[in-house]
Amino acid sequence: MTHPSGRFLPFFVAVAILSWASAYPVVRIALHDLAPVPLAALRYAVAAVMAALWLLWKRPRRPELTDIPQILACGIIGITVYNILFNCGEMTVSSGAASLLISAAPLMAGLLAMVFLGERMSRWGWAGSILSFSGVALIAKGQSGGLSFGSGATLVFGAAVCAAFYTILQKGLIRRYGALPTIAYVLISGAIFLTPWLPQGLTSFSHASWQGQAAVLELGIFPAAFGYAAWGFVIGHLGASRGAALLYLLPPVTMVLAYLLTNEVPSLRTLIGGAVVMAGVILTNTYGRHPVAQTVES
Repeated sequence: MTHPSGRFLPFFVAVAILSWASAYPVVRIALHDLAPVPLAALRYAVAAVMAALWLLWKRPRRPELTDIPQILACGIIGITVYNILFNCGEMTVSSGAASLLISAAPLMAGLLAMVFLGERMSRWGWAGSILSFSGVALIAKGQSGGLSFGSGATLVFGAAVCAAFYTILQKGLIRRYGALPTIAYVLISGAIFLTPWLPQGLTSFSHASWQGQAAVLELGIFPAAFGYAAWGFVIGHLGASRGAALLYLLPPVTMVLAYLLTNEVPSLRTLIGGAVVMAGVILTNTYGRHPVAQTVES
């Protein structure tokens, strides 16, 4: 029987997808007034305050001392380094292209799971991975700097690699503490490592246009806080596997929002490369898991 709160599931799906999709064009808006790293510091200072208030309100289980290094590692990789690479990359990479490059993160997480968790991938999984990475290369070649080291596309792809590592690192924490407490602890951890750039971020914010200030607040409140909270509700009702399929909506929603907010129109190369990436992701997620891998995740 469906739980009564399940009636609100479409609303929370919309909140999560719209919040996360908005990050791509809104970051580009904020970058007009703030440098990439101070922007990340200011954004996650806002998110960390909200996470701390939530922890004080809900008072979930506190992390064990033995789990602190893992939480700090999640914060450094999944928040600090991810956002430094992503923000620097979006200086030259379009919002739609960035969302498609990041969409390859689940594939890399699967490859990392083979190395660190002993999972296995079928031939279809390998085929899907190769297909997706060819799509990534196609998208990157259409961006400024192409595939050269340090180009915007390679920086965004580096952020996707960080997201993949973060996915693997957080699994054990989520099992022990739950999704929302884990996210709150990680947000605070990541914000702490960004504090050296916070004074510069505050100075830039005080001199920014109202559009830049609104963009920073939106990034700290919606993608970082409300988006994750709504996603926790979605995963609680659908489970991780079924919920993950909804993430295929992120790139198209991002492109629509980018057009509405910044008049950005994706190039034909980006659309073709994106279709190749998503086809590979779907192929890998549908047929790529080897049956033996199912016994490893418990």
